[in-house]
Amino acid sequence: MRLRKACLLVVLLALAPLLAAASADGADGDSSDRENTLEDEEEEEEEEEEDDLEVKEENGVLVLNDANFDNFVADKDTVLLEFYAPWCGHCKQFAPEYERIASTLKEHDPPIAVAKIDATSASMLASRFDVSGYPTIKILKKGQAVDYEGSRTQDEIVAKVKEVSQPDWTPPPEVTLVLTKDNFDEVVNDADIILVEFYAPWCGHCKKLAPEYEKAAKELSKRSPPIPLAKVDATAETDLAKRFGVSGYPTLKIFRKGRPFDYNGPREKYGIVDYMVEQSGPPSKEIATLKQVQEFLKDGDDVVIVGIFLGDSDPAYLQYQEAANNLREDYKFHHTFSTEIAKFFKVAPGKLVMMQPEKFRSKYEPRSHVMDVQGSTEASAIQEHVVKHALPLVGHRKPSNDAKRFAKRPLVVIYYSVDFSFDYRAATQFWRNKVLEVAKDFPEYTFAIADEEDYATEVKDLGLSESGEDVNAAIFDESGKKFAMEPEEFDPDVLRDFVTAFKKGKLKPVVKSQPVPKNNKGPVKVVVGKTFDAIVLDPKKDVLIEFYAPWCGHCKQLEPVYTSLAKKYKGQKSLVIAKMDATANDITSNHYKVEGFPTIYFAPSGDKKNPIKFEGGDRDLEHLSKFVDEHTTRWSRTKEDL
Repeated sequence: MRLRKACLLVVLLALAPLLAAASADGADGDSSDRENTLEDEEEEEEEEEEDDLEVKEENGVLVLNDANFDNFVADKDTVLLEFYAPWCGHCKQFAPEYERIASTLKEHDPPIAVAKIDATSASMLASRFDVSGYPTIKILKKGQAVDYEGSRTQDEIVAKVKEVSQPDWTPPPEVTLVLTKDNFDEVVNDADIILVEFYAPWCGHCKKLAPEYEKAAKELSKRSPPIPLAKVDATAETDLAKRFGVSGYPTLKIFRKGRPFDYNGPREKYGIVDYMVEQSGPPSKEIATLKQVQEFLKDGDDVVIVGIFLGDSDPAYLQYQEAANNLREDYKFHHTFSTEIAKFFKVAPGKLVMMQPEKFRSKYEPRSHVMDVQGSTEASAIQEHVVKHALPLVGHRKPSNDAKRFAKRPLVVIYYSVDFSFDYRAATQFWRNKVLEVAKDFPEYTFAIADEEDYATEVKDLGLSESGEDVNAAIFDESGKKFAMEPEEFDPDVLRDFVTAFKKGKLKPVVKSQPVPKNNKGPVKVVVGKTFDAIVLDPKKDVLIEFYAPWCGHCKQLEPVYTSLAKKYKGQKSLVIAKMDATANDITSNHYKVEGFPTIYFAPSGDKKNPIKFEGGDRDLEHLSKFVDEHTTRWSRTKEDL
């Protein structure tokens, strides 16, 4: 046994050098294989890059992509481009026509390049040229894109490309009017209707809107009479921007003979055109038949407003039209010269009738509200009447009408599953009737029902999303505070007790808030919902407050500047530089409106209800310092010591 082991050991020792050499050769082989694989992969990547850079041709049409585009067009005077998607039916239909166009332009002297770009893979180019539909055709002239807006036919496209390729061709002047302080009033006051965009040259949203706005301007200029579109550089014309309350970009306003109205329409060509055409028409639509009125009342979702007059030359009718024009963004106005409709309403001509649709009527309120309208009646009086009687005793608050109809405070809102469709109307009205019993006793408050799913975020912020109740309620007051009703089985007595407690000042507001910072000794004070009143509304302190959003790029750019500003004024004991995440905390005062980020206010000591908004200037240390210096009410030291 021992002999066999000894022999085995001798054999192993003899083989050891051979095994080691073989192992080394194997390792070298593995290493060599890995190196070869890496080299192959690198070569494949290089080949792919070379393939991307190479400009290929398919049926006479050049194929461009993100990698080869700039090199190819750099020395070209004119290039025809088609952005397409492989799955697009219109693109497939257009392909043979485009190939014929390429063949024709290739024979031009000099030849004109015709290329196509798969916008689904060349995403950088698609974004750069604002491609949003397929196929999109553009003509590149000395590197500048010219939109092609004609038909997709060989004759028309070739003719347009040849026109643009001429050495003396220049882009047509913009149809959009450019307004400054020197010509603004003259142009705007003279126009029956004009749309004005207040923009900033650096604003991404403005750049995106610009081509759509110009296309809409061209389209509307062809109408008879034309509807002009104009633009104002709000960063250069700061007085105009301030005059019309411009705080974000772009801001669009409709002007009628100089009077401004908010623009609430779409922001693409056809949407702008349709909206402005509608806005240029009469503010009140004529009702010719009684059936139309009956349909409004039976199936309508909003107050029915009808002016009844002798004819379109009736002075009372002209006054009514003026009032309707002033409120056309918020209400739908109608008028009639029909005696049959007058009899239905039981009124004579010269009356304004307002009625709620059937689903909003109740035994606690009149069937209609009627106003005498004469030629001497002021339009403002008509407007007041409309606004006063627009809402039923308990209205239906929805995201679409919230800002227009339910801005008045205090507002009492009852949340549940609101659905006026046939199958669920009875259940919806069951709870609404209980609210009516309470609303009739508090005419100074606005009452509304709201679908809990439409306002899920609001319900959550109120702390009611997990209440376990089918019906919940809240009150919003004039100062911006909100109050939630304790979860309890809903009935009129419970709601009445809640509203009464609010009226007596016995309720504690609900405040959405991040935790109060344990250490708040940095140069910029951190404000949360629970500390807003104590810090920002401190009557003894001047406070500069920035409302920001964590995801906001402009806010991130401002952060180091804002910190430097706070350090500059750290010696001012009566001045606080603060910031607040407005997405995670409630602003407990409605005097601080935040419609974009960042928003900066200066809250002077002793006058917290009139904060001054920072707008119009660059958000750099120089302009922010100037803003602080102008509005600070108390200096701990002389400014020269700073």
